[in-house]
Amino acid sequence: MHADPEVMIDHGYTFSRAESDKKFDRYALAFQRNGVSRWALESRDGEFLGYTGIMLLPPEHPLGPQMEIGWRLVRRAWGYGYATEAAQASLQDAFGRVRLSEVLAFTTASNLRSQAVMARLHLHRDPSRDFTFAAEGRTWHQLVWVARPARP
Repeated sequence: MHADPEVMIDHGYTFSRAESDKKFDRYALAFQRNGVSRWALESRDGEFLGYTGIMLLPPEHPLGPQMEIGWRLVRRAWGYGYATEAAQASLQDAFGRVRLSEVLAFTTASNLRSQAVMARLHLHRDPSRDFTFAAEGRTWHQLVWVARPARP
């Protein structure tokens, strides 16, 4: 998945197997430390489709140590509603089991597919939290959305 340029277009470059494995190790450690992380998505037949879930952003992140939801799917899984369904389950876990009061999501202005998922999840845009950062020789401008638990 991380080696597919189409899947990684919002990131700007693909990952080597070692980089992808390092990311997986970071997710496993995050779950061990924080009780939350990205979840692997599989079809009913056990085929790997990608991941979704919440993660604690590091203190040095432009948004600070906030909980963030994210997703990435293999190309063949696009367009079937998997990202929305899995992200909704992640938010239910975040607001139920973990008892968070807020989860952030962010993406580039050009990533319309992720923005569509955010809209289907009923996240709210918060332009006051948009941020820009430089990494891997590029400057990234990120648009921020906010999820909060539904009121009873």
